[in-house]
Amino acid sequence: MSRMEVPAGFAGPFGPLTAALQDALPRIRDSSAREDLLFLERWELVPQSGMGLVLRVQQIRRANPALAEAIRAEVAGLRQMAAAEPDEPRVTSPG
Repeated sequence: MSRMEVPAGFAGPFGPLTAALQDALPRIRDSSAREDLLFLERWELVPQSGMGLVLRVQQIRRANPALAEAIRAEVAGLRQMAAAEPDEPRVTSPG
């Protein structure tokens, strides 16, 4: 396994963050497919411009439309939750 390959079911600091990908990744045996899906998830979280990056994202979405949409929807939900939370830390009283 090369440095960039991700073992099936891996959920560490570079593992899947969305529930959709956490559920799907253990069933995907091809390491390049796992890497592509992790790339897509990271791109959905922090989109970057660049012709090569955008083309790769489009190809991954075409190859996995349902999973790509589930990841996109989950990330959108996370963004909405983050936007709804106050910037200041919450202080709760004991008890």
